[in-house]
Amino acid sequence: MPRPIARVLTLLELLQSGGIRTVSELAERLNVDERTVRRYAQQLVDLDVPVESVRGRYGGYRLAPGYRMPPLMLSDDEALAVLLGLAAGRRSGVTTTTDTASETAAAKIRRVLPERLRHRLDAVLGSLAFTDPPGKAAAPEPAVLLPMADAVHHHRPISIRYTAGDGRRTERTLHPYGVVAHSGRWYVTAADLSAGEDRTFRLDRITGVRILPGSFEPPVGIDPAKRVLTGLATAPYRHEVTLRIQGTAEQIHTRLPASVAIVTELPSPGGADPGAEGWCCVELCVDRLDWLPAALSSLDRPFVIEGPDELRGLVEAFAERLANFARRSPPQP
Repeated sequence: MPRPIARVLTLLELLQSGGIRTVSELAERLNVDERTVRRYAQQLVDLDVPVESVRGRYGGYRLAPGYRMPPLMLSDDEALAVLLGLAAGRRSGVTTTTDTASETAAAKIRRVLPERLRHRLDAVLGSLAFTDPPGKAAAPEPAVLLPMADAVHHHRPISIRYTAGDGRRTERTLHPYGVVAHSGRWYVTAADLSAGEDRTFRLDRITGVRILPGSFEPPVGIDPAKRVLTGLATAPYRHEVTLRIQGTAEQIHTRLPASVAIVTELPSPGGADPGAEGWCCVELCVDRLDWLPAALSSLDRPFVIEGPDELRGLVEAFAERLANFARRSPPQP
């Protein structure tokens, strides 16, 4: 490709990244003088690319807002980022479209890439391995996610139809605070006006989102991600576990994540050594207790079981099994 044509395409790529680019900046990036930049910009205009000239101290060139470029121009890094994002999103269950949509999007990108780059990216994708199985969670429909996100952004109330885990269907009016992706699922945290309390809802169980007139003021300093994690950790389960563990909340969350455990740092008792490690109160709601002894062992922190007594027996039995394994002699050849 002749150098002038290559530079014109590079100019187009720079303008595609958005914003106003000054003539001096473009001249430096293209390694030409400012007069040549103006000539290249005019060549793009002659090709019906809507390049706008912006006057003033901070003026330069930009593409007309809302213009969709017919050619797909991606650098090697950008193409790799897009294809890896599609692959990882499909595996993790976070992609908000069907597997077919992800595959066709990736195929379209491959089709317009240079052959050299296409083969290299296919080699990268073919060599990837994942430690977790593909995400099985149902992704939210764009017809649900898009109006939901719009309502969150503009603080608009919404009406939804929701199907609970037991199959019960209800209509609810929400003040949505935020949309959160967690462990392959999508959630919205909101004030549920129908129930008079804050709730967390799975987006894949929502249908018929309708934005209502009016607006609302969300609580100050709200953290939607934290609310979702707290909601998951406090959902009704078979067992309620209360522990005291010596260490920081960060150390404890390495084995008991925030979606499972609520960790509260406790004040040091009077007369305690200022250099001694503090303790935390840890509360969990779980359906099964059998995994907790191994998790507590892997923490390698002092702990006290406040309840239930059943967990104390499981920990003792786990410790006895470990002791028996440690006392075993290696098999004789």
